[in-house]
Amino acid sequence: MENEFANLNWLAVIVGTVLAFLLGMLWFSPKMFGKAWSKGMNDLQPPASAPVMAMILQLIGTFALALVIGLTATQDMLITAILAILATAIIQAGNGLFKQNAGSTVTIDAGYTIAMGVIMIIAQGIF
Repeated sequence: MENEFANLNWLAVIVGTVLAFLLGMLWFSPKMFGKAWSKGMNDLQPPASAPVMAMILQLIGTFALALVIGLTATQDMLITAILAILATAIIQAGNGLFKQNAGSTVTIDAGYTIAMGVIMIIAQGIF
């Protein structure tokens, strides 16, 4: 496994993680899709304090996806990265529909996952 990480572009992984995480803060804000997402979640309102554990888990998951993208980049396997992103978005959409979330909420969630992946792929290309 050490060889797999030898050529990993850690700067691109970290930049991709940070930018995708920051996009999430904007994506789910009232300035972008936050109001529509909230309405689709039966008007779920933001908690009184920051959901620290949720944010930590989101950051860990974001880093894991960036790591997968980075590892596929070292092997010139862009299609594998794209399929991993799409699989994650599709599973997330399926979970949302199973929970009977509104279609808009499902689309916003899955769209964010795809946008994260695009950012991470771009980071790999730039750095």
